[in-house]
Amino acid sequence: MARQQIIQVRDLWAKFGEHTILSDINFETFENEITVILGGSGSGKTTVLKHLIGLYPIEQGSVEVLHRKLEEMSEREKSEFFLKIGVFYQNGALLNSLTVAENVALPLQQHTRLSDNLIDELVRLKLSLVNLEQAYDLFPSQLSGGMRKRAALARAIAMDPPLLFFDEPGAGLDPVLLAALDDLILKLRDQLGVSITLVTHEVASILRLADRIVFLDNGQVLFSGTLSEALSAGIETIDHFFEKGSAQNGSKT
Repeated sequence: MARQQIIQVRDLWAKFGEHTILSDINFETFENEITVILGGSGSGKTTVLKHLIGLYPIEQGSVEVLHRKLEEMSEREKSEFFLKIGVFYQNGALLNSLTVAENVALPLQQHTRLSDNLIDELVRLKLSLVNLEQAYDLFPSQLSGGMRKRAALARAIAMDPPLLFFDEPGAGLDPVLLAALDDLILKLRDQLGVSITLVTHEVASILRLADRIVFLDNGQVLFSGTLSEALSAGIETIDHFFEKGSAQNGSKT
């Protein structure tokens, strides 16, 4: 049975002024898979992610997400599109003036007509999925770093999106908490059947999570394919990235 494409990027270019950031980017992601976008600092991975979630306009090329081309969407269609994706930002982006439960409830209150009681039930369900039931009445300032990550993840899945995007989810976590977060991401992928596109530089996470990788180098796709294909491709830049990352991870433990 053929896999269903979730994202298709074709001939994407991006410039800031006279400076070219992305050059002829082509790749695709597939249903129920975790695709990791990686590369060295300044390789363009965050710029790609921002094009995928509609934060940057498509000025040259095509980006198709959930079978819709972003560059052809009207403003109303973009608003509907945003409800079908969940985004996990590096810093969590929780509202400090709201409790954890209120943060998770916010998208449900803004974009549905569900009753308060049903929203509360859904919030408790999402918190249980990320093992955070005990934080229901707490404020973000009362949470540890790992708990804030899980609260942000609960909010990202509040609307049951079929597609999740992660921007450096493991930033600032020690190896133990990072592994726990990776395990949670895998559990949610399997339990909810979501497709995931993730940006990270953490080699340990890539090895645990990735079904496929898109390796960027100087704003170009150096490799796109499965993780096992990447590790056996014999591409020096990729081999060096994983060897250096593994060495750094070893020095932290």
